[in-house]
Amino acid sequence: MAARRVSVGDHVSLLPAHCFLSALSAVSSHPARYQRYTMPQERDVRNKRDDMSANQDKGCTMNTGKASPGNGVQTESLQSNRIRPIKITAVGDGMVGKTCLLITYTTKQFPKDYVPTVFDNYADNITVDGHDFNMTLWDTAGQEDYERLRPLSYPNTDCFLLCYSVSGRSSFENILSKWCPEIRHHCPNVPIVLVATKTDLREEDPDCVSAAEGRKMKQKIRAARYAECSAINGEGLQEVFVEAIRSVMKKPLAPKRVCTLL
Repeated sequence: MAARRVSVGDHVSLLPAHCFLSALSAVSSHPARYQRYTMPQERDVRNKRDDMSANQDKGCTMNTGKASPGNGVQTESLQSNRIRPIKITAVGDGMVGKTCLLITYTTKQFPKDYVPTVFDNYADNITVDGHDFNMTLWDTAGQEDYERLRPLSYPNTDCFLLCYSVSGRSSFENILSKWCPEIRHHCPNVPIVLVATKTDLREEDPDCVSAAEGRKMKQKIRAARYAECSAINGEGLQEVFVEAIRSVMKKPLAPKRVCTLL
């Protein structure tokens, strides 16, 4: 027989009184058990993040998988107590290559056709410095039309990838005037990795933003790390996410990682 969803608001009056008394008695008698079955994920994630610490460099490995829409990460390896969840959110002007960066990293193929404005959330398993992590990668739209919706992606972010294109001076200037203030307003204590994209274009345009300028901007906005990459040829892609993980490992997350939506 097919299951039917019952609306509590519509049918609560049809239930006998002893049902409510039995339910309340069970909850009051076993509060710990009730809490365990109602909030297991939040407790497990908090414990995993609290014991995070840095270690010596031991290289990194990666395994890619897609996250289930609306349900976060649903991979078998996440059930291991050793794997720690990390949320990484990419921000920056539109057309700077955020989506191409994420798609190329997760699929190992540069998108040659239509690239969506907002990238689907993906999950990657990665080992950095001897620690195993499960990353959820969030894309955001940089256009002004999305200014009200974009901050909805910020809560629970562990690290921001603040991206600009080396071929677009305006996207570089907006790092200081727009993006850093926005991130610091909503998530003042979340680490930032400043990411220069489309570095392959430096060979064609000598007026591109240089690496020295990027490092200077990193110091100016007090970003945790600086990285460069080119999605079209794959150079530096993995280093971007290794640096993001290391920026999260640097400090304890539990008491500081707070985002505010106003």
